Amino acid sequence: MIFLNISITEWIGYIATVVLLASFTMKHLRALRLVNSVACVLFVLDGILLSKAWPIIISNAAIFSINIYYLYFKKNSKI
Repeated sequence: MIFLNISITEWIGYIATVVLLASFTMKHLRALRLVNSVACVLFVLDGILLSKAWPIIISNAAIFSINIYYLYFKKNSKI
């Protein structure tokens, strides 16, 4: 499917990039990790749609896992 002559896969990549950039403007670390996790999920989806681009999938899945670890298992520790 194409919208504005750009494929859905490319749109997902662009949206993931914008969300990633937005995450770095967050003042609080918890918000940064939450927004960054959304970007990671979008990048993993993008990697899957790009005929399984493993470097994109693996790196973003790892970052997502780290974010979840700190968000839910280390929520009271100071980072």
